[in-house]
Amino acid sequence: MLEHDKPVTRAWVLHPELKSDHSRRAPVPALAEAVALAAALPDLDVVGADIVRLPKLHAGKLFGKGKIEELRLAFAEAKVELVLVDGPVTPVQQRNLEKAWGVKLLDRTGLILEIFSDRARTSEGVLQVEMAALSYQRTRLVRAWTHLERQRGGLGFVGGPGETQIEADRRAIDDQLVRLRRQLEKVGKTRALHRASRAKVPFPIVALVGYTNAGKSTLFNMLTGADVLAKDMLFATLDPTMRKITLPTGDEVIMSDTVGFISDLPTELVAAFRATLEEVLDADLILHIRDISHDQTEEQARDVMAILQKLGVAENAPLIEVWNKVDLLQGEAYEGRVNQAARTDDLFAVSALTGEGMPALLAAIPEKLKDPRSEVVLTLTFAEGRKRAWLFEAGIVTDDQQTEDGYRMTVLWTALQQERFNRL
Repeated sequence: MLEHDKPVTRAWVLHPELKSDHSRRAPVPALAEAVALAAALPDLDVVGADIVRLPKLHAGKLFGKGKIEELRLAFAEAKVELVLVDGPVTPVQQRNLEKAWGVKLLDRTGLILEIFSDRARTSEGVLQVEMAALSYQRTRLVRAWTHLERQRGGLGFVGGPGETQIEADRRAIDDQLVRLRRQLEKVGKTRALHRASRAKVPFPIVALVGYTNAGKSTLFNMLTGADVLAKDMLFATLDPTMRKITLPTGDEVIMSDTVGFISDLPTELVAAFRATLEEVLDADLILHIRDISHDQTEEQARDVMAILQKLGVAENAPLIEVWNKVDLLQGEAYEGRVNQAARTDDLFAVSALTGEGMPALLAAIPEKLKDPRSEVVLTLTFAEGRKRAWLFEAGIVTDDQQTEDGYRMTVLWTALQQERFNRL
């Protein structure tokens, strides 16, 4: 079937808002983000969206009887086939609501998994998504929606034809999880070897992190001249990309673009993508890219930092905060942000689209990478030529004398450079 011949699913987005819960995000931008998530799938047509305010959550059906009937009539009139609930839905609630409304239903986790399955391109990305999807499905054993799988040949975590009894499903899922874990272990070992080989190269790693759609890929493309997909769309890119670049100061660094974060990121995805996100742990410097024009930029920043902490990134890790998309600000809002960034250390207001503020950011990166250095005298044998070459390539040798047994070298290095040298 040709791409343009694919049937489109009519969808409706609901954001449950519990009146007593003041810790959640503001309902209007939360609903807008949920609609944007739905729009990230090409075969969905969002025909309606509502904020449903609840005095309390109903254990069996999430919503009260009156609201369920009201929504049923709205869905029937709009010929809705799929309802997306922006929040967690238990298996019991899912079955009951699907029966009451005569539609298929996905919660926030299921929707994000659908997007990831649609976007993953590398073999590693596909494995990680499938692992996350099966872990999610294993907790509920509810196969809900076959439509997208038939279109895309999807992973089958939200539906699949040819259902049998739950016991067979459980066995099949467990068998697949065992197989995927073995494959991911191999992937993890391969990635660890890649990291070890990069450690032998004396170039610092700069990782771009940020909320999805903050402009990381656009910034990455501007810095590296790469052609990574950059669109105004949530999770436009999933697979990490790394490029070596030369900064205007002459310093060479490896730039790493990572998957975008999002609030309430499913725990299954955090676990499955840990191997990919561990690139951030090895980074010498983190650039936290923020969409400063977004109404919820502060909340997004908190979500990103919370996920970084979950991954094990130290609170004192070298970090520069980049306020991107200042070109979308006007008047006092623009002046306020630019002036605040100018007065604050390790904070830069830029536009990855127009290039505004980029020279100052590029000049700050090598300065931030210059950690406190200590002077050490090393004695290398003639057989350790590779180590000696590494030291010279890193530009940290201040004195080099040949002896009867090898070389006596004085180096001025950072703690991180010393750690990398010790791993050679």
